[in-house]
Amino acid sequence: MTGVPLMIAFVVAVVLMILAISKLKIHPFLSIMGVSLLLALVSDIVLTEIPGVIGAGFSGTFTSIGIVIILGALVGVLLEATGAALKMSDCVVKLVGKKNPELAMLIMGWIVSIPVFCDSGFVVLNPIRKSLVKRTGKSSVACTVALSMGLYIAHCFIPPTPGPIAAANTMGVGEHLLLLMGMGTLLSIPPLVAAFFFAKYIGKKVKAADEAGGQDGTVQSYEELVKSYGKLPNGFLAFAPIVVPILLMAVSSAISMAGVAVPILTFLGTPIIALAVGVLFGVILLVQQKLLGKFYELTNDTLKTVGPILFVTAAGGVLGKVIASSDMVNYITEHAGALSAIGIFFPFLLAAILKSAQGSSTVAITTTAGIMAPLMSVMGLNTPMLAVLTVIAIGAGAMTVSHANDSYFWVVTNFGEMTPEQGYKTQTLGTLIIGITSMVGVFIAYLIAR
Repeated sequence: MTGVPLMIAFVVAVVLMILAISKLKIHPFLSIMGVSLLLALVSDIVLTEIPGVIGAGFSGTFTSIGIVIILGALVGVLLEATGAALKMSDCVVKLVGKKNPELAMLIMGWIVSIPVFCDSGFVVLNPIRKSLVKRTGKSSVACTVALSMGLYIAHCFIPPTPGPIAAANTMGVGEHLLLLMGMGTLLSIPPLVAAFFFAKYIGKKVKAADEAGGQDGTVQSYEELVKSYGKLPNGFLAFAPIVVPILLMAVSSAISMAGVAVPILTFLGTPIIALAVGVLFGVILLVQQKLLGKFYELTNDTLKTVGPILFVTAAGGVLGKVIASSDMVNYITEHAGALSAIGIFFPFLLAAILKSAQGSSTVAITTTAGIMAPLMSVMGLNTPMLAVLTVIAIGAGAMTVSHANDSYFWVVTNFGEMTPEQGYKTQTLGTLIIGITSMVGVFIAYLIAR
């Protein structure tokens, strides 16, 4: 099956998956794997190659973010166990006030995701989010959505994340990265504003499992929390397990973008190694708080908690791999000309179709950039400014939308302690809103620049 029937089959598969998870209460892992197998069987993938495709999709997720999730979760557990997360939330509250934790998470996520992948960024910053929820009594869902959206916007708009850099180079504006960074920053403002208000709104409608007060309605006061830890660690050690990995990854990204080869910094800036350094700082916290004897137990509990997250995320990787191995992306590419008459909206729509179909924002950005490169002169988008706006339009489309075939969807949903159905109402709807809002901003800039 190819062409339009395959596109219809994909839509039916997504609907079936949503129904299986939300209505029939089938575990997300089984739902996604089952739908992936059915989609593989009706597509043009050779029957004997389907097991290999499924295996590659599953293992590929572990290769890319599996260890990152485990180490990031362990850092979070260590920060919580030592009281460091509470100390960090204290510092954040002093800066923004108890009434604005959503704004704090939005801005923090946006800044961190400039040098760091959004998946890694969410895992790293999640302990601060959780502690802020406890510290302020604000909505867990609102803080989760604000953090997720802030990370996502920078991830799709601003170098040195790989997608925007690759797109800029493909489309001939690699020497204008500073312009891309400046316009990406400026055009981040509309979606950041939209994300803030959406987070505040949806936080009143959806309640996660880790809402302040818990399932039984009891609330532990801030004073009781502090007393339970005895004495909180100092600010530097509290932030070190998070800040040091972020700095290592940022430095590695900066030297890579500058074209400078410093092997030791590249090594330390790899997310796996950077987070391992974060774990070491977490162990130092345990020693300082005289809790080193609990390290084995904390590690064991982390692995038990992370296991389901990893397997569901890997299942999402299987669905993405099945789609990538089918003829769907080629079909979309071959028929891209039908959309080219709509100008600057063309790269947005093409990236959105590819993103929704196969799950990866980076793949959507790079694939769309490859299609757009030979069309820039024909469409009158070949000045540096218009080419940069085209890259940002592609990034806006690559946000639209994050759902079950996107590993980031599962990272946000599971670490935010939401059900898949709640994930559709928050992460999926939120990425639709910021994607459309981003494109409105790009279109206004396009009208001014052309």
